[in-house]
Amino acid sequence: MTLRSKHPRARLVLAGVALVGAAAMLAGCAGPAQDEVPTADSQTDLARPPAEDDPNAVAGGTLRLSTSSDPVCLDGHQVSTAQLQLLGRIIYDNLVSLDADGNPSPWLAESWDISEDGRTYTFHLRDDVTFSDGTPFDAAAVVSNFDHMAAPETKSPLAAAYIDPIASTRVIDDETLEVKLDYAYSPFLYVLAQGWLGLISPKQLAEHPEQTCLQPIGSGPYVVEKYTPGEGVTFAKRADYDWSADYLNHDGPAYLDRIEISFITEPAVRYSSLVSGEFDATDNIAPQNAAAIEADSSIEYHNISRIGNPQRITLNTSRPPFDDLKVRQALALGIDSEGIAEAVGFGEYEPRHAFLSPTTQYYDPAAEEAWEYDPDRAGELLDEAGWSTIDADGYRTKDGQRLTAEFPVTETATPGSLNDLIQSELKKLGVELKLIQLPSAEAQERRRNGDYDIGTGVWHTNTPDALYIVYASGEITSPERIGQNTSRLTDAELDGILLDARQTTDTEELAELYGKAQARLAELAPAIPLYDFYTPWAVHDNLHGVLADSSHGVPLFTIAWLEP
Repeated sequence: MTLRSKHPRARLVLAGVALVGAAAMLAGCAGPAQDEVPTADSQTDLARPPAEDDPNAVAGGTLRLSTSSDPVCLDGHQVSTAQLQLLGRIIYDNLVSLDADGNPSPWLAESWDISEDGRTYTFHLRDDVTFSDGTPFDAAAVVSNFDHMAAPETKSPLAAAYIDPIASTRVIDDETLEVKLDYAYSPFLYVLAQGWLGLISPKQLAEHPEQTCLQPIGSGPYVVEKYTPGEGVTFAKRADYDWSADYLNHDGPAYLDRIEISFITEPAVRYSSLVSGEFDATDNIAPQNAAAIEADSSIEYHNISRIGNPQRITLNTSRPPFDDLKVRQALALGIDSEGIAEAVGFGEYEPRHAFLSPTTQYYDPAAEEAWEYDPDRAGELLDEAGWSTIDADGYRTKDGQRLTAEFPVTETATPGSLNDLIQSELKKLGVELKLIQLPSAEAQERRRNGDYDIGTGVWHTNTPDALYIVYASGEITSPERIGQNTSRLTDAELDGILLDARQTTDTEELAELYGKAQARLAELAPAIPLYDFYTPWAVHDNLHGVLADSSHGVPLFTIAWLEP
């Protein structure tokens, strides 16, 4: 199988872009169409670039953007923070991108061949790309990046898991790289398109790897001018950049001279500073501000439902009380997801009971029916599990011990209102939830060691392989690397289903396997889905050409320009 750029040097016409799952990827599965999620924008329209460069586009100017948090590190290989989805596209390029149909499309790799057994990929690379330190991009540079992602000292919480199926690499020549996989890994090209797998200068990786967090060197349209943790980051345009992803239909460098990003954690401040014109754009709009922003004719507001796992309550299945299936099932039945979604989302969030969002390929709507709200049955399950005595404070007990769960939290871990709502819902069931406030480093250490009972989180990726990343037993954090299976679930049946799904490209088989995986997760209840995960962002109407990123839905500024 070979895919080649139609115009590998001129960077001309390939199709526009749609987020995976919103268009073609949903065509092969049983999930509802995107427009059946009423609060979410059409990702297809927002991600689609013009067929050619806008003749009205003006070069120059500084974009001022506020974002909700500091990524802590700008090296996407070392972190899994959502900010790298946006920032990564500013600094880095990837081997591949996704096109208008949600299919892998050329970027730094002009084309690739895939062996019949799906285990060998041969990438044919551009020969005109340089990193911003002048280092040429070539096959050896890609190998250096794969090595950096996989290295134990990188402690990659995400990129390492995505490239784990790589068995070996071979540099055939400067423009040709052969990658052999342990098995036919169907998500491989899709994950290579993600922001966390952007490519770093091999010279920097070899000589100054300690600098990649604060001053990374990529081959992208902008370079890091100044990064001040806790405050912001400034980027300057690369005048010699001329290798944007094929689907963008853009020649030459970016239009904007500079991008200045400020980290502002308080949603009300981001909202007021956007409305006042202090900033040209902002992300993570608080749902309580959405209606006011939508009513402002000078601002464009977009709320995109993300691909992957929904917002969820995670239950640590490796220790009491949630090693007991009946207790987990009781919580799945007894927590009012609809009420939480309404309270937290101010009508902007769609409640969810399944383990994949409906924008994700092979989402199975039947999974929504497994754990519909039934507090009476939840109480019966807790009785059956032995937690049948109620103490003076209204909490359930067994053998004189109260049914208690610990939730280590930091100020930035998740909105306090959500934590409080979860605590209230559990109190109704007779479960005491202790919210333990800890310094960030200590809270992270407890999570790595499995020293918790409950957590919250989401997991976004551009393939249904999100289920493998979050629930496969091999993804439990170990001394070798940080994993994302925070439920610490170990289930051989689920592992087999998810591994089989990784190893086939047959769409009917994939639909069957991911349907089985969602059904098995509903049986096991390692987590409690709450509501869909969204990317809400807004821009002033004098900022043009902002697209939704084709993998992540975050704003993409490669062809954005400011009206004078």
